[in-house]
Amino acid sequence: MIPRLTISKAMIMIKAIRALGYLLIFLLFIAESQAIIVRHDVGPSRYEVRERDWPAVFFLERQGRRKVCGATVIHPQWAITAAHCLQETTLGDTIANGRRFAVEVGGEQRQIDAVSIHPDYDVNSDSDVDLALLRFRQASNSPQVMPIYQQQSELDEVVSILGWGYFGIGTTGRQYDDGSFRMARNRITEVGRRFRIAFDDPRNSGAEPLDLEGMPSLGDSGGPAILETLTGFSLVGITVGEIEGEGFSEETQGKYGSVAVYERLSQHLDWMEAIVGSSLPFGS
Repeated sequence: MIPRLTISKAMIMIKAIRALGYLLIFLLFIAESQAIIVRHDVGPSRYEVRERDWPAVFFLERQGRRKVCGATVIHPQWAITAAHCLQETTLGDTIANGRRFAVEVGGEQRQIDAVSIHPDYDVNSDSDVDLALLRFRQASNSPQVMPIYQQQSELDEVVSILGWGYFGIGTTGRQYDDGSFRMARNRITEVGRRFRIAFDDPRNSGAEPLDLEGMPSLGDSGGPAILETLTGFSLVGITVGEIEGEGFSEETQGKYGSVAVYERLSQHLDWMEAIVGSSLPFGS
């Protein structure tokens, strides 16, 4: 015979189950509010930003809860992203099949009807340029376009990085994807054909991480690195990946010490203007 629970034991179990339910709700709330790969010692809410404050930045595709790949408006009829985002989303197949690809930009529905991939895009080449220009079916002056940074002085500049990719903290790396929009900051540490940023560990002696230092993660490809100058914001680079150093794995992507790689747009001004067919707005 299975013994019955006394009333007092039953009440204890009910209270425990209720408390567990409250805890799960609390944890779910926390998960909904967090984003990006951030410092472990800084509150995740400090990295949260509103999409309406960055209307020129948009995601390419919603895949369930995920928002995959970023892009930035640089001309009334053109945006820029990473070329490999055409494979990570259905954008490439949609355009190849003669259809238009719908996106939401600045709260408005727009359609992409053509794509121009950089002629040097080749993942098997050391000189690979991972860029693609996206043409909107109709030009629009809303939102205001993001000017391109044209100077050659990116080294040591602090940039803002934006996206909807996976959240995580520097001690563990990538954790989960909540589809939230967020912004982190980092310093450009190496400049060449591309440029790089590194994730400093605040626990290390002599480290000088920024207050909101962070890294892009899975899903952030194509997103912008933006520099604030005396004349406003300028688009400096496009997220293309992370260096696969010692101990790298997809599951721990974005841990302290990781290095993210960006296409350096100042090296591709002629190509962009040739495709667009007119001068682009430049920032200083």
